[in-house]
Amino acid sequence: MPYCNTNGIKLFYQESGQGEPVLFLHGLGSCGEDWQDQIDAFSHDYRVITVDTRGHGRSDKPLGPYNMPTYASDVINLLDHLGIKRCHLVGFSMGGMIAFQIAADAPERLNSLTIVNSAPAVPYNTLSEKLEFCLRIAVIRLFGMKLLARIIGKRLFPEARQKSLYQRFITRMQGNPTTTYIEVIKSLIGWDVRPTLGNLEMPVLIISADNDYTPVSYKTEYANKISTANLVVINNSRHATPIDQPQQLNKEVFQFLESLA
Repeated sequence: MPYCNTNGIKLFYQESGQGEPVLFLHGLGSCGEDWQDQIDAFSHDYRVITVDTRGHGRSDKPLGPYNMPTYASDVINLLDHLGIKRCHLVGFSMGGMIAFQIAADAPERLNSLTIVNSAPAVPYNTLSEKLEFCLRIAVIRLFGMKLLARIIGKRLFPEARQKSLYQRFITRMQGNPTTTYIEVIKSLIGWDVRPTLGNLEMPVLIISADNDYTPVSYKTEYANKISTANLVVINNSRHATPIDQPQQLNKEVFQFLESLA
């Protein structure tokens, strides 16, 4: 199996296709396999790389603590391991946060940046923000990953036609070790790279589902701080756009990458 040694752990990754490298970063509780619709679509024209970030999938799951700069460093070390100087980077949810951190720490490594249903910060200031984190952690500790998976799954895939997607999500989420998952959540609390947005010079595509957790207006607000950014809205989609609307997402990302060729 393909592994990369980085910062004291082993990262599992996979490659498909040839051409310009495109690296996909998954969300919290997910893994590289959840990009399968994108792997199938983009590997005809690009060198597609997926990775299980630390604490996920087949990568090592150290006890912690975790933090966003280390996640970014892991990915940069993977690029070095693969001999890739620059790539197109696509990040979904937590993967988008890692992508923002990489853009802040090593912008010279990116040909472009695509952010899907994500943000450049996870505020932890107001009472409601603190309660949201405390509630999720409490649910995990009291009831385990199974109940959390069902709660989130119903929000992501509420329609009858999405039953198979819901079941797949449940299976994936339940496979996450409780302790590791909590440590990953903690790594997000208070993280913020918004002050760096005005410095970004690579082409940026921001994709928002019309029914994501955070409204389109929120993405518009931070997109306006990036001079090279373009915002696209995917209709009839919730947070898991790469899975619930893969064709629409693939179309937008493919057009974006082709416009840069």
